[in-house]
Amino acid sequence: MSQLRAFVAVAEHLHFREAAAALRMSQPALSGAVAALEDSLDVRLVERTTRKVLLTPVGERVATHARSVLGALHALTEEVEASRRPFTGPLHLGVIPTIAPYLLPTVLRLARDRYPDLELHVHEERTHQLLDGLAAGRLDLLLLALPAGSGLVDIPLYDEDFVLVTPPDHELADRGDVPRDVLLDLDVLLLEEGHCLRDQALDLCREVGADPGATRAAGLSTLVQLVAGGLGVTLLPATAVPVEAGRASSLSVTRFADPAPGRRVGLAHRPSSPRTAEYRRFADSLRDAVCELPVRVLGSVNSPGV
Repeated sequence: MSQLRAFVAVAEHLHFREAAAALRMSQPALSGAVAALEDSLDVRLVERTTRKVLLTPVGERVATHARSVLGALHALTEEVEASRRPFTGPLHLGVIPTIAPYLLPTVLRLARDRYPDLELHVHEERTHQLLDGLAAGRLDLLLLALPAGSGLVDIPLYDEDFVLVTPPDHELADRGDVPRDVLLDLDVLLLEEGHCLRDQALDLCREVGADPGATRAAGLSTLVQLVAGGLGVTLLPATAVPVEAGRASSLSVTRFADPAPGRRVGLAHRPSSPRTAEYRRFADSLRDAVCELPVRVLGSVNSPGV
């Protein structure tokens, strides 16, 4: 590249002494670099006279390409230098649908205010799709219910309770500290297969011996509308309540007795990622940002697979 830089300087100044001064090198060294380039290309690039330097026709064309090559090299160098700075460049974040509508406003505000050079790309997909995307390198970081899976690094953010959503005239409406076994006598509506929240709700039903209803829904918004229509009850994560319960006035929220059922939410990434330290700093910032949500914020956990 030093030969290209020497030749481009000569092409711009058409004077060896001025080109050498611009590059802060000796004139003999500059002349040697240009001569070496000519030898390697086996072509005359400059025409030397006693008074000035002229570019040959092929020298004009080589100068154009040389400027492009040096410009591309400069851009590449800047890109690499920028990548060494945390929270710069693209970050592809995958989020499950039962978290995205309720936590993304906080995540996006955090990224905008604290990390303005971060190019955040959000992908809302179900858990198995996110895990496939992370393994394939399509995604960099996941925001989902933990544990994410073997071989991944989990970074816990918070724990949140599940609540029971019922019609307002239900006998359990607006009650608190109800035991889990109340689910035995209820028609519990679930999400369709593929949602981890469905699996968590099923585990809870199996724990108390309850038989969930046959009705399935594609999303939490549909579930609460079905509850509002009197088709049954459902379980919601606490962070979803302000949004989803607000969409239907004919809903009531019932809370379970401690220890309430719930889930752990956090980030997950590949253990081979070079951005591990950056992700942990991002998690620390996110914990501070979610402190106003109805969750129990967790401290930093440093070991893989927690």
